[in-house]
Amino acid sequence: MAVDMESVKELRTRTGAGMMDCKNALAECGEVEKAVDYLREKGLAKAAKKASRSASQGLVFSYIHTNGKIGVLLELNCETDFVAKTDEFNKLGREICMQIAAANPQYINIEDVPAEDLEREKEIYRKMALEEGKPEHLVDKIADGKVNSFYEDNCLMGQNYIRDPKVKIKDLVIAGIAKLGENIVIRRMARFAIEA
Repeated sequence: MAVDMESVKELRTRTGAGMMDCKNALAECGEVEKAVDYLREKGLAKAAKKASRSASQGLVFSYIHTNGKIGVLLELNCETDFVAKTDEFNKLGREICMQIAAANPQYINIEDVPAEDLEREKEIYRKMALEEGKPEHLVDKIADGKVNSFYEDNCLMGQNYIRDPKVKIKDLVIAGIAKLGENIVIRRMARFAIEA
């Protein structure tokens, strides 16, 4: 199938993938939307291979919101100093800092949520369901569903990206891994805010 350059350009803009990858994806899929999904899946596969590799280089990013009342520190790691100095890596760090400032995640990953915090949340959701008159045999299922929502609100990697709610932060990181060819890990974060 012949691939027109406008479609390649659009796909490249949307995914950040290389020119040849975009061209091949369009030839394989026939349309931009399917090619976006194809490249994301390909990126997931590449990222999964790289996830076990050590990410001991990187940078510490800082962000101060324009009102001066919110600040963020972020340690973002990669495999080499070379990648840490690229514009793409720096852009990713800045975007994640802005996400942290705007969405105030408490944890980086689901695995970081302490068991006691999770149990406390589940208990609150169970009590709420019972008070709303929900059948007792459904209370645990309702609580589990609300826990998933808790994860999305409080775990950075599961949050919807502030610039595009269809994209999760983990997808943003995976796209960075696919584009830069190295494992990327959000190691630590801190958000500071002056409360009124």
